Amino acid sequence: MAASRGIKKLGEIFRNALPNGIRPRRSSGPGEPAGLAQDTSVIQLVNRFILEAIQAGASDVHIEPGDGGLCLRLRIDGLLHDFASPPREAQPQILSRIKILSGMDIAERRLPQDGRMHFQLEEGPVNIRVSTLPTIKGEKIVLRLLNRDRIIMDLDKLGMNEKNFAAFTGFIRASHGLLLVTGPTGCGKSTTLYSAINHLNSPEKNIITVEDPVEFYLEGINQVQINAKIGLTFGRALRNILRQDPNIIMIGEIRDAETAEIATRAALTGHLVLSTLHTNDAPRAITRLLDMGVKEYLLVSSLVGIVAQRLVRLLCPSCREPGELTAAEKELFLRFYPAARMPAVLYRARGCPRCSSTGYRGRLALHEVLPCSEEMKGLILKGAPVGDIERQAGAEGLIPLSQDGIEKALQGLTSLSEVIRAAFNGV
Repeated sequence: MAASRGIKKLGEIFRNALPNGIRPRRSSGPGEPAGLAQDTSVIQLVNRFILEAIQAGASDVHIEPGDGGLCLRLRIDGLLHDFASPPREAQPQILSRIKILSGMDIAERRLPQDGRMHFQLEEGPVNIRVSTLPTIKGEKIVLRLLNRDRIIMDLDKLGMNEKNFAAFTGFIRASHGLLLVTGPTGCGKSTTLYSAINHLNSPEKNIITVEDPVEFYLEGINQVQINAKIGLTFGRALRNILRQDPNIIMIGEIRDAETAEIATRAALTGHLVLSTLHTNDAPRAITRLLDMGVKEYLLVSSLVGIVAQRLVRLLCPSCREPGELTAAEKELFLRFYPAARMPAVLYRARGCPRCSSTGYRGRLALHEVLPCSEEMKGLILKGAPVGDIERQAGAEGLIPLSQDGIEKALQGLTSLSEVIRAAFNGV
């Protein structure tokens, strides 16, 4: 189903079903099987808007309280869109129904809660991660829709160019070492890691992951869910994992010095370790680990490579249109290429019914892949500043995120404005 059709139906759901189909009732306790959250119309409504959100291609559903009622917003291709809102009296029924489905306490409204539910489609299951947040106007709920087809891809569908793909596949073929995927929240790091782990999964390998939270269940892989409330931290889980005879370890995120040190030491002792880190680009991942207290000699002995990435929206193939380069676009292009390569036109977004008049459908990753060469190791051992690391990476042929984005704009896959938004502003 096209996104525009799903968006339209979502509006119809709330205009037609809510005002007459839901009657306010009083809740009588946490987890109670009868009452407002079990109203047949509420059950059907919640099922329908989740289904329509999935079919509209949303990655997140935001249900936000406001003065006039609930506001429903969907994140599609990285951007939030507003839709028709149910009346305020429907708020307790909808929120309680979602809490029950995700295993939360419906009576707890003062503290944030996390839960999980599953939604079965003909094409397969969709895992839904649920988070609540108390605000001054009531509880806000966010549903993260985790569709297997979007999270786990064949490696050749990750969008890497030929050079980056060769380097990346070389990293994951290593018998041991540390591979980092870096970037801000929502840039597709989990997709890259899950796709790599799925590719590596085989009966002769013991693969263990440590995640907070577990994004998607993988058959044949041992996945550990962090639980800080009972003391199961990344550090504690990793220390025990090393006694479980693993071949490959995936760490959801390196957040602190303890996790960083254990990860690097595990990579030194015959394990392939894959993890994520929040940095703007690949060279800064090195200095970030050093700032965390990882010793230079440990880092150079364990690090095999770094992948930095961002997501940009794909131009809608049904309505994209060519346009001449502006003066600013020409100036930007000349920062990376000689004038002889200047294109006559670039494709731009226009908008049509198939893309809900946005001009974009789907997303594509930009990548920056940095192998840890002998020369790079020498700079790390000397404690070189990030500028020296960037220059060495450039001398070794690193393609920056911005240049990878411009290449994809030249191919007509995305617009230059998308590349500037994602790769030049660090978002």
